[in-house]
Amino acid sequence: MAVHTVKALVVTGNGTNCEMEMAHACRLGGADEVEIIHIYKLLSGEKKLGDYHFLNLPGGFLDGDDLGSAKANAARLRYARTPKGHSIYEEICDFIDAGKLILGICNGFQLLAKLGLIPSLAGDHGQESTLTFNDSGRFEDRWAYLKVNVQSPCVFTRGLEKLYLPVRHGEGKFVVRDDGVLDGLKKNNLIAVQYCDPDYAGPTMDYPLNPNGSIEAIAGICDKTGRIFGMMPHAEAYLHYTNHPRWTREQLPEEGMGVELFRNAVQYIRKEL
Repeated sequence: MAVHTVKALVVTGNGTNCEMEMAHACRLGGADEVEIIHIYKLLSGEKKLGDYHFLNLPGGFLDGDDLGSAKANAARLRYARTPKGHSIYEEICDFIDAGKLILGICNGFQLLAKLGLIPSLAGDHGQESTLTFNDSGRFEDRWAYLKVNVQSPCVFTRGLEKLYLPVRHGEGKFVVRDDGVLDGLKKNNLIAVQYCDPDYAGPTMDYPLNPNGSIEAIAGICDKTGRIFGMMPHAEAYLHYTNHPRWTREQLPEEGMGVELFRNAVQYIRKEL
C-alpha cells in the first residue's frame, strides 16, 4: 500500500551539527513530516524509530570523534538498552526489514560503516569497512566532483550521473577489511559515487580531486538493496544555488544538486512502502 504521509527522522546529539540542513533537505525533497530528534529520545523510548519511513544520520563530530569517527556512537546504538531492554540497533534492523530507507552523510556514513550496516555483503552486519584519516593528514574542506555509478542499485542516486558537492572531514578515507570486500563492492555495483576529475570522465586517486585517498576513489556506497546509503560529501549542503562556491560568477539552477537525492528517497517511499 502506498505511503501517503512520508515521515523523515533526523537524529541529532553528541556532536552532530548538520541536522538543520539535513531536515531542510528532506522537506525540499518532499517529505511531509520531518522531525529532528535527539538520540536520547530514542534510547529513552520517548520516540520510536518504527514510526518513521526515512532515517537520516547527519554529519558532525560524534562524541568528538575521540575513539575514531563515530566509533563511540556505534557502540552506544548497538549495546545501550532502552527501558524495554532492547537496543536501537535492534530497532534499526526492524526498520531495514520493513523496507525503509537510511541515509548517512559524513559522520553518518562513518556510523553506518562501523555498525556494519553497509556494505553488509555477508548479511550479518559485521564490520567490513571503515573510514580513516585522510592521506593529507589534515581536515579537508573543499568541493568535489563526483561520478555516479548508474548501474548501482542505490535508491538515492537514481537518474543521476554526476554531482558536485562539498566535503569537510578529517577521517574520510574509505578502506575495506580485505580484498574480498572490495571485490564484492565491485561485483554488486555497491560503489555508488566516486571522486572524479572536472570532466567526470572517471574516478581519480589524484589529490585534491580525491580529497582523502579513498580506495577506488570511493565517496559513497550502498547495501545490496540500495536502501541504505552512506556518502562522505555533504548533499545537504548544496540545496540552493547560493550554496555553490561560484554562484556569483556562473548561471546555475535555483535548486542545488543535493536535493535530488532526498527527492529520490521520498518518491521511493511513496511508491514502494
